[in-house]
Amino acid sequence: MTSSRIAVLASGRGSNLQALLDAIAAGTLQAQLVGVFCDRPGAPALLRVPSALRWSARPVDFPDRDGYEQALGDALAASGADWIVCAGYMRILGAALVARFSGRMLNIHPSLLPRHRGLHTHAAALASGDAEHGASVHFIIPELDAGAVIAQARLAISPQDTADSLAARVLALEHRLLPAVLRLAVAGRLAERGGTALVDGQPMFTPLTLDSHDRLMP
Repeated sequence: MTSSRIAVLASGRGSNLQALLDAIAAGTLQAQLVGVFCDRPGAPALLRVPSALRWSARPVDFPDRDGYEQALGDALAASGADWIVCAGYMRILGAALVARFSGRMLNIHPSLLPRHRGLHTHAAALASGDAEHGASVHFIIPELDAGAVIAQARLAISPQDTADSLAARVLALEHRLLPAVLRLAVAGRLAERGGTALVDGQPMFTPLTLDSHDRLMP
């Protein structure tokens, strides 16, 4: 059965959320957004969708992390989402929440994983002297940015690049990469088994690559 209901977790501006909304509106992503879930009630991402689709709560208002994630998980389950996408969600998800939605949670990360997990990836790429940089979409597991990588988009680092210029260039790639991966997901072509990403039932041992026509290629 084709999965087409998407929930998005975001903490900030929501530009990747907007890329998904634009793809849905254009008819290039056959999906329904069923909710935007945020740990910062004032985040601009929430304003990109009608109030009926907004859920927000501050973790500090709960007794502990488990309490917050139980509430978040219950809200996600109530939305009926087939796929849950972390798009600029700035909290590490706990093992219980990840297990609850195992194989259905995706994250977009601004580096060519497994290089440069965590924060400040653009500065790290420059400091490491990398020739290339980019973005990755991967399945979420409890270990930070360590799940099976599905697809990547790449760019060459120029001698003139700064962390800020790289951030802007990579963000533009993210806006193309994330809808491309979700097209696979909602078409029922994407799965995860035993820590490996599968496309059309076949295990992928290297990530797909986004080409200039926004197609994901082996």
